Amino acid sequence: MSDEVTVARLVDAAETVLAAAGVPTPRVDAELLVGHVTGLSRAELALESSREVSDEERQRVEDLVGRRATREPLQYVLGEWGFRRLTLKVDRRALVPRPETEVVVERCVTLLAGRERPRVLDVGTGSGAIALAIADEYLGARVMGIDSSEDALALARENADRTGLELELRRHDLYAGLPVGPWDLVVSNPPYVEPDDLHLLEPEVRDWEPHAALVAHGATEAVARGALDVLGPGGGLVLEVADGTAETVGALLDEFGYRNVRATADLTGRDRVVEGSFGPGRIS
Repeated sequence: MSDEVTVARLVDAAETVLAAAGVPTPRVDAELLVGHVTGLSRAELALESSREVSDEERQRVEDLVGRRATREPLQYVLGEWGFRRLTLKVDRRALVPRPETEVVVERCVTLLAGRERPRVLDVGTGSGAIALAIADEYLGARVMGIDSSEDALALARENADRTGLELELRRHDLYAGLPVGPWDLVVSNPPYVEPDDLHLLEPEVRDWEPHAALVAHGATEAVARGALDVLGPGGGLVLEVADGTAETVGALLDEFGYRNVRATADLTGRDRVVEGSFGPGRIS
């Protein structure tokens, strides 16, 4: 990058570096990184393309682009990311909140409709994205997030403070069973990448996101089985699942005795959310 650059030249230079590094969306990432430093939206970058950037801004962009060029996830480089109606802090302590997980929240809010002060358990809460979105979108919900990682729980606490939402957090290993209910809803985005498939993932995921939150080790089955012991009558279970596994997970819920088992597609049309209910009736 030359000594004096405009916004447009800074974006172009950043795109060149990111493309050479194999980043899948170099132009979009370049615009987001330059916008993050300059305080300009992507639309404003085009409108103010001839604006000259300061040496400090240029250096900050170069630093961030350098990080992204190592295939560090864009969300970690930016330090925050949008999820539903929230903007959450994100870093290597937890998985990056993804669009398919927003569908999980949508199904949770739908299943909770009509309940007063429902009790919700988020298993493997990570950054707190699911738990906080439910607390934000369903007035009166009493939400607990559990995780085996103290680092993830610390990040979730920071996000609870950041958003001003009430969230109970507890360190807990899901393989030891789930916290005593009764819960109206158990929700989880459990680790579901098979160990032999880890090498197939993009570097952003494989090399940067916490493996404990990625690799399966029977987590989906453990959540589904554990929820049976803690759900109240009419309670529901909502799971995010790996692409191509919705039918298998649905059959597992049927086998365990869940009712009304169904799958929901994500925004790309792939079945990524599986749910079921437990027993007759409802609790409030």
